[in-house]
Amino acid sequence: MNFLLIASFADSILGFRGPLLEALLGRGLTVHVAAPDLPPDSPVRRALEARGIRVHDIPLKRTGTNPLADAATLLYLWQLMLRIQPSFVLGYTIKPVIYGSLAALLAHVPRRYALVTGLGYVFQQNAAEGERHLALRSLVQPLYALALRCTHKVFLQNPDDQALFRNLGILPPATPSCVVNGSGVDVSEYRVAPLPATPHFLLIARLLGDKGVREYAAAARRVRARHPQVVCSLVGWIDDNPDAIEQRELDAWVADGTLAYLGRQSDVRPAIAACSVYVLPSYHEGTPRTVLEAMAMGRAIVTSDAPGCRETVVDGDNGFLVPVRDVDALEAAMLRFIEEPGLARRMGARARQVAEDKYDVHRVNAVMLQEMGI
Repeated sequence: MNFLLIASFADSILGFRGPLLEALLGRGLTVHVAAPDLPPDSPVRRALEARGIRVHDIPLKRTGTNPLADAATLLYLWQLMLRIQPSFVLGYTIKPVIYGSLAALLAHVPRRYALVTGLGYVFQQNAAEGERHLALRSLVQPLYALALRCTHKVFLQNPDDQALFRNLGILPPATPSCVVNGSGVDVSEYRVAPLPATPHFLLIARLLGDKGVREYAAAARRVRARHPQVVCSLVGWIDDNPDAIEQRELDAWVADGTLAYLGRQSDVRPAIAACSVYVLPSYHEGTPRTVLEAMAMGRAIVTSDAPGCRETVVDGDNGFLVPVRDVDALEAAMLRFIEEPGLARRMGARARQVAEDKYDVHRVNAVMLQEMGI
């Protein structure tokens, strides 16, 4: 049997779906991956092919809104499915879910699945409700609903997204759904590392407003004004997204010493090992993978009391939850780790235990495979 995974961002495939692909191969399936930016000389393509996975470079613009380009994506996926005849199709993120599910219906794929890894900019309740954003949402929402109606089951990464999609009518009552514990993390690959001697905070994210990057910078500035020895690091890159921060903002934070910017990292483990507390003040997530990675490495967490984020932390146990957009609360939580030196060690040990018990990637994938009948 053939299994087709459709993604919109090639660099995420191995990190986020690698163990799932390995599990599928282990069950004897022929595995295909379709995503943009996978030419023959792509390192990601070579790594996938080395595992015995068949790779397809597809025309898909992750953030584009050109209807002709999206129609070309749908046509290409339909032709691809007619050619490889998959028994299963799974798309994740908005465009692969929409166009992958519609193409799979047209190609009469027997089992069609969708994985919602987060709401995305279009469905963010806190996004600026400008005319362009409203027009985009009015276009995407019915397309999303149509696509999910074509699936046999929809996987979501937190119960808040499941409830919202049901309430908005995007997830039809007749379509079964299943909440899984995020993308999971390989706890054998992300091992506990010793804590640094000096308090060191870290945020890893695409540099978007709704990731809470501005709030993190504001809190870091205040914390460092009181405790100049404290380090506040930032890993990530400026994305081609309407909500992206501007280069001048990042440059200003680095210039005045607010943040130590480490750029984009293909392996985030050294950055996590160097920190004592991981911070993600995001407005909304599916389940934040970086939080799971930090937890697996024994790091206490400060994150928002927001969908997707709140599932990862029991407030006061393995970290702290703070209100969305609340710089004062974020600063206060960060200061507690400076003023109570044993807190990071105690909460970090609990975070590792939660990662092992709840977020081990093999447990997460076992649930998905069972739900897909594989």
